[in-house]
Amino acid sequence: MTKADIVDSVANEHELSKRQAGEIVDLILDEITSALKQGEKVQLIPFGSFVVRERKARTGRNPQTGETIKIAARKVPAFSPGKGLKDAVGGPKRTSAKKSGGRKK
Repeated sequence: MTKADIVDSVANEHELSKRQAGEIVDLILDEITSALKQGEKVQLIPFGSFVVRERKARTGRNPQTGETIKIAARKVPAFSPGKGLKDAVGGPKRTSAKKSGGRKK
């Protein structure tokens, strides 16, 4: 699914023009981006949460030359799916059968 597919779906579902639906989708994405830039957590319950995580500086290796290089620390966006999304995609979590502690006679 692409952004255009989402715009089409919003436009059809709410009887809007594609231009209006596109502006709404862009506004939502801009708000999420702006909040993450400011270091805020964005929670869309039950869909999931967007957060900014810190990656520490580390050393790596250039695969072509084998030379050791230093990779700088940086901030990266991350997404954690919520319960609603997990259940919708993977179904409800299965519970395992409890093992009995005693012997059967």
